[in-house]
Amino acid sequence: MNIFPETHRFLNRHDKETLLKQKGLAIWMCGLSGSGKSTIANAAERVLHQQGRFTVILDGDNIRSGLNANLGFSDEDRLENIRRIAELAKILVDNGVIVFISAITPRGELRDLARGIVGEKNLFETYVKASYEACEERDVKGLYAKATKGEIANFTGQASSFEPPQFPDITLDTEALSIEEAAIELVEAILPKIRRS
Repeated sequence: MNIFPETHRFLNRHDKETLLKQKGLAIWMCGLSGSGKSTIANAAERVLHQQGRFTVILDGDNIRSGLNANLGFSDEDRLENIRRIAELAKILVDNGVIVFISAITPRGELRDLARGIVGEKNLFETYVKASYEACEERDVKGLYAKATKGEIANFTGQASSFEPPQFPDITLDTEALSIEEAAIELVEAILPKIRRS
């Protein structure tokens, strides 16, 4: 009510993509904490940057320390977290930006929500696969140790379940691939989608 979106008067997506010489795309990277999402996104972004591509990384921890600082880890808050990230990704993609989203996104309904907001053809679902045990062994942020001590409520993979994607666009198994190999595999997979004809 009393809201009048002005997008019809803005420069359109084609104009922005022409300027950037690329197509906008959201690479939605889901997986357990410590599976390698942010590290792969960082490595892939650097490859694309060297190719002259304009990219942005929306990292789950960074978003939760700013835009979504008021959200916890209840089912309702997880849904709102993903909704906000997806809305931001949509704005960026509609402006011709290649966006890496590094967010656990533990359930199918959350990934469906993101896809519905960003758009089916604009979202490239990337499953960064690693077992709970492998992530616990890495424990880069010390979260698994805290979860084992009961210091973190609703920890994904332990108290809160993680549903692997049914049909991701790509699966990057970080127990089998190095970060460099995974980044190159991801870049090669998305190139046809971001290249302007």
